[in-house]
Amino acid sequence: MYSYTAFDQAMIDQRVAQFRDQTQRYLDGQLTEDEYRPLRLQNGLYVQRYAPMLRVAVPYGLYNSQQLRKIAEISRKYDRGYAHVSTRQNFQLNWLPLETVPDALADLATVQMHAIQTSGNCIRNTTTDQFAGVVAGEIEDPRPTCELIRQWSTFHPEFAFLPRKFKIAVSALADTDRAATAFHDIGVYIVQSEAGEIGYKIMAGGGLGRTPIIGSVIKAFLPREDLIAYLEATLRVYNLHGRRDNKYKARIKILVKALTPVVFAEMVEAEFVQIKDSLRVEPAFFAQMAAVFTPPAYQDLADQDFTATFAEHKAFRNWYQHNTHAHKVSGYRIVTISLKRAGIAPGDMTDAEMELVADLADQYSFGELRNTHEQNVVLADVEQSKLFELWQILDKHNLARANIGFLTDIICCPGGDYCSLANAKSIPIAEAITRRFDDLDSVYNLGKIDLNISGCMNACGHHHVGHIGILGVDKKGAEFYQVSLGGSADHDASIGNILGPSFGAEDMADVVEEVLNTYLDLRQDDESFLTTYRRVGIEPFKERVYAK
Repeated sequence: MYSYTAFDQAMIDQRVAQFRDQTQRYLDGQLTEDEYRPLRLQNGLYVQRYAPMLRVAVPYGLYNSQQLRKIAEISRKYDRGYAHVSTRQNFQLNWLPLETVPDALADLATVQMHAIQTSGNCIRNTTTDQFAGVVAGEIEDPRPTCELIRQWSTFHPEFAFLPRKFKIAVSALADTDRAATAFHDIGVYIVQSEAGEIGYKIMAGGGLGRTPIIGSVIKAFLPREDLIAYLEATLRVYNLHGRRDNKYKARIKILVKALTPVVFAEMVEAEFVQIKDSLRVEPAFFAQMAAVFTPPAYQDLADQDFTATFAEHKAFRNWYQHNTHAHKVSGYRIVTISLKRAGIAPGDMTDAEMELVADLADQYSFGELRNTHEQNVVLADVEQSKLFELWQILDKHNLARANIGFLTDIICCPGGDYCSLANAKSIPIAEAITRRFDDLDSVYNLGKIDLNISGCMNACGHHHVGHIGILGVDKKGAEFYQVSLGGSADHDASIGNILGPSFGAEDMADVVEEVLNTYLDLRQDDESFLTTYRRVGIEPFKERVYAK
């Protein structure tokens, strides 16, 4: 993984000192709230419902055990002893007293971490597949591209105050997309031309929120050396022409839709032609970025036969089948640690759990970890011969729930329990559904299902792209929930359709159960939920749910 240079470290240390001074001046009354707001946002600090929330940057979801231990230490020292994994692969700390935030940032800087550009109207953390570099079938490891984008976008002076926040994702697989790339302001797809040349397909104008839109292809093939120039051209067009009079219409998706993708692409191309020569990325630099992500010291191992172990330990078999994934190196397996457990908010880890997982990373996975878009944690390089041993430890500490990709692997924003923007609570709805479907055999019978919950239209829980999406809405001060069906964040991207009028919180587990019963009655053979929905449409589900 990328390690800071002396220049990087000096830059981060300087930013901490600047923000310490800015925060003290605010606390002393020398800066107004309006003056302080953009400063704190550029340093990842939100004011939530009850306390400030600090969002810690985890570039493309990759970090090491030392950094996780530091997050645990900070959560214990300044917060309430836990951290939250976000859908952008970052960490969030929800209860930091404002006066301690500069100290927390200084502690983060000692392990090459920061919170810069995790909020505000700037280029946010670039995300990618949590299995990047270790899964078979990649056209190319996307992490060097992500690192290139990170270095270009961090502290970019021209894009520090965009019309609205800006998100970029990178995808490198033709058969699946674990980064919801089509729903980003810019989606970067690593592709290969018929001549064998590696380059990029660029989409723009994707996004969720109040106006969910699937991005449009604006460049079918971009030579790799032109990536930064083309991204810069796209941002310049947006920065010049994006709306600033209405924050709800300020995202690039609104501009692309208003201009049409064809016209927007023409404007980007015109800007690109002017700057491409000056921003060309030389092959040597790509080689330098790739060298940062050299494979660890894999051993020459054979794949294991777990037949006897599976027969004796059904729970381990389920965990192996659902929480581990094929590795491109024989004798290894990718392990996803589920953070979706009854009684615990989805994506949360205590300080003790973080320290345990850091120890496991050192012992079993070369000291590296990844956060996932689905709010879980990955150990990417586990020897197959050590899987049973690892599972036993995780099971002992309530971290071996074998539900990755299934109904109870719920994406859920913090909602009204924390967020001042939320219309309704999200966590209690996730809890009710998790407890209703606590039998794993029944969950497995349903097949893979994405269930996403957002507490408001900002869609931090990505409800629009859930196979089943739940949105919190306000009705005269009361919390209600709108259900949508048929969304997908994969290459077959789609936006869910609203089922009908909203439901009370007490009804949500029943509603989800009836949706699933309808699916079971309608599916043919082993059809997935999404396949069945796309075949029969929304009406059968609507009839059943509202007949109750």
